[in-house]
Amino acid sequence: MGKLQDAQKQMEETKKRLDSVFVEAEAEGGLVKVKANANRKIVNISISQQLVDEKDKDALEDLVLTAVNRALEQAEKVNESEMQNVAMGMMPNIPGIF
Repeated sequence: MGKLQDAQKQMEETKKRLDSVFVEAEAEGGLVKVKANANRKIVNISISQQLVDEKDKDALEDLVLTAVNRALEQAEKVNESEMQNVAMGMMPNIPGIF
């Protein structure tokens, strides 16, 4: 039971740490940029003034959607890797299992 509590504590600590791990993605050569943390929360969206001047709402929305999805994909990869490391730390050391 103690190992389960330790594992839960370690998972929570990892989640907190992932709040400060950031990934960035962009669309259309950097005209739209999105920053997310590794817990898959969008923390910033930056849109070039060049796009705002064009007033092409549909294109702008598509670019934001693309950049957000790319940032979330990167955040998911970081999150999975970190959580996998935590899970591996909970496994008993059985020779030949990995």
